[in-house]
Amino acid sequence: MSAAETNKAKSVVFIQLTGGNDALNTVIPYTDQNYFDHRPSVAMDPDKVLKLDQNLALNPNMVGIKSLWDQGKVAIINGIGYPNPIRSHFRSMDIWHTAEPEKVLNEGWLGKASRAIDPKGENALTSINFGRGLPRALSAPGVPVASVGDLSTYGLFPNIDDEHDRASALNLFSQMYGGSGADMVREFIRQTGVGAYQGADILKTAPENYQSNIEYANSPMANNLKDAAQVMFSDFGTRIFYTQRGSFDTHSGEVTTHSKLIREVSDAVYDFQSDLDEHQYGGSNLTVIFTEFGRRIKDNGSGTDHGSGGVAFVIGDSVNGGLYGEFPSLAPKDQVEGDMKFNNDFRSTYTTILDDWLDLDAPEIVNGNFEKMDFLRS
Repeated sequence: MSAAETNKAKSVVFIQLTGGNDALNTVIPYTDQNYFDHRPSVAMDPDKVLKLDQNLALNPNMVGIKSLWDQGKVAIINGIGYPNPIRSHFRSMDIWHTAEPEKVLNEGWLGKASRAIDPKGENALTSINFGRGLPRALSAPGVPVASVGDLSTYGLFPNIDDEHDRASALNLFSQMYGGSGADMVREFIRQTGVGAYQGADILKTAPENYQSNIEYANSPMANNLKDAAQVMFSDFGTRIFYTQRGSFDTHSGEVTTHSKLIREVSDAVYDFQSDLDEHQYGGSNLTVIFTEFGRRIKDNGSGTDHGSGGVAFVIGDSVNGGLYGEFPSLAPKDQVEGDMKFNNDFRSTYTTILDDWLDLDAPEIVNGNFEKMDFLRS
């Protein structure tokens, strides 16, 4: 970390690959014949993959992340998951969002982290989602979170300048949707108050102050990460950034669909990291890429079905680049009902980030004690 970065508050950008990213076509065991035997339709050409070592390689469309790997900025966490894996999109993502596989909780782990960072809720911009809706991971009672679709037009009724008029507009909107809708809006107003309005007004200034020599790719992911960079450089006190890209649910047509999506993510992450480095934020931010589960070892003809044993990435100048976790064996005797066997709990990754990066009490947030990993530079 440069001298200019030592005084910057550490932040994390989370990228959710919605739908179940295929770990086996992301990090490829290009020397393992089992991979090719099980995937006659979707296996990547071993002559085109981006080699990491003598056994593993990145998807050929991940040139951007491979470049960051070559710079020592990428930790690849293989075999990531949780005990007794579930193949339901909704339940599995809920587990990742709440850090709790055994029971359903009403608080997201990043919502709890945001509360720990800002216990009094004084900064409406401690956590920001870039995209539609509010991911469960960021949700927690009393924790304001801005959700930004397009930073250049962001705001709650942005064409209404008067705060009282905007509150009246929200109340009128709530009446259109009956009891439950009204309750939801009233609860939103009660919990966030004028902070939500103030946050919207503050965020509007970020694009005005942004200058960069980086030309981002033209894609939804690149647009969201560029928005995140603009907010980060404005020093609003945002510590947690979140965005997502779907759909990685490649039951059919996987080679075409997955190649396009993983290229978009890889290119966008490379542009984003380059922007951070140009502005001397590369060492004070981590970018974390994850998905709710991996996919089956065998293809189904043109795609793959829901499985387990996934892969995650942690990227940044403060990352101790390399391979972490054991890459799951594809041998039939080592499979679990046709899936790769997970070998490291995702909450170990969460714990490392919370304890060693954000300086928070991880057990309170991830519901227990989990062994930390060493993918961060000391």
